[in-house]
Amino acid sequence: MGKYWSVFRIALADRLVYRGDFFLSTFLHFVPIVTTILLWDAIFKGSGKATLGGMHYTEMVSYYLLVMITRVFGSMPRLASGIGLDVRDGGLRKYLLQPIDYVGYLLAWRVAHKIVFMMMATGPYVIVFWVCRGFLPGWPGLTTLGLYVTSLVLAFLLGFSINCLIGMFSFWFLEVASFLHLFMTVQYFLSGHMFPLSMLPDSVRQVVVWLPFAYETYYPTLIFLKQLSVGESLRIIAVQATWVALIWAGIRLAWSRGVRRYAAYGG
Repeated sequence: MGKYWSVFRIALADRLVYRGDFFLSTFLHFVPIVTTILLWDAIFKGSGKATLGGMHYTEMVSYYLLVMITRVFGSMPRLASGIGLDVRDGGLRKYLLQPIDYVGYLLAWRVAHKIVFMMMATGPYVIVFWVCRGFLPGWPGLTTLGLYVTSLVLAFLLGFSINCLIGMFSFWFLEVASFLHLFMTVQYFLSGHMFPLSMLPDSVRQVVVWLPFAYETYYPTLIFLKQLSVGESLRIIAVQATWVALIWAGIRLAWSRGVRRYAAYGG
């Protein structure tokens, strides 16, 4: 594990080199919050209904605010495309020649990225949540908080695994951008990032629960908002762990098959 710890420390230092630019981009990440809150206000007023998807306006805003935090853990920008670039340009061969697991290296690097992002985002998050404190529910108990943190860790592993598996497609396809674009489009709608999945028709929602996307954002957020019982939360966590195990097995299979056909041109 010492070599992965070294990768983690190097990645942490690399991210902090451009901390000013990183902080600015992180701060600008919060700009759409105001427009989204105003958008939901207009939607509720236009519908003439007190609730949408079983949520009042204040509950909808608090859901959206919590989704922002949950989404941070499952979002993996440039992971799949980075794997595709390594395979296509021959950069992968340096990892094959070193005593390190490529997927483990990517995981350690991504953990460092998330830690730096959360360090930089703490200030803006505190400001946003303080301004919007009237929309937020009370602080959850220790049991709920523990379940939420567990679900966040699994959401991170789930997002990492899915993106890593998509990146492995580059062993068979020249470009994975089309797969990544399709995944991100589906994920945006079916993860609960755009709107609560409770707004979907029952027939559609019954299909969505069999897909991994809702377990990245929607269900972890509901755990924090105390809209799920302890038993239901444990079931969600079990499903998250199952998806992580299944996709991780897919990654290992794709890696073992892909390396056999890897030609290592370029680099």
